[in-house]
Amino acid sequence: MDIKTATALRRLRLVSAPEAVSFLLLLVCSVLKRTTDFNAVPVMGMVHGVLFILYVVFWADAWNRTKWPLGTAALYFVLSVLPTGGFFAERKLKRAAEDEVIAARARKEGAVTA
Repeated sequence: MDIKTATALRRLRLVSAPEAVSFLLLLVCSVLKRTTDFNAVPVMGMVHGVLFILYVVFWADAWNRTKWPLGTAALYFVLSVLPTGGFFAERKLKRAAEDEVIAARARKEGAVTA
């Protein structure tokens, strides 16, 4: 994996958890808006919107660089629209990065020729 691909995956991983947190906070703010006088929906909506746009841009970049199959790319996109999906995406991306590091070390040591 080249450095640009690794960077694209890292950016996607780093934005996925904050995007999930902002989505959950937006849901809480929506409930509070309807049950109390507290209205933080405009602020949280903007924060979540910016993070979601970043997620989609980073997702598209990662898909372009890694050449994921359509199913994998669709999975990461669907995870972005689920309230806690960003947490699962982050874990899955972290595991994939760790597997890639292990494979690179094995290739470097000559244990694997693939």
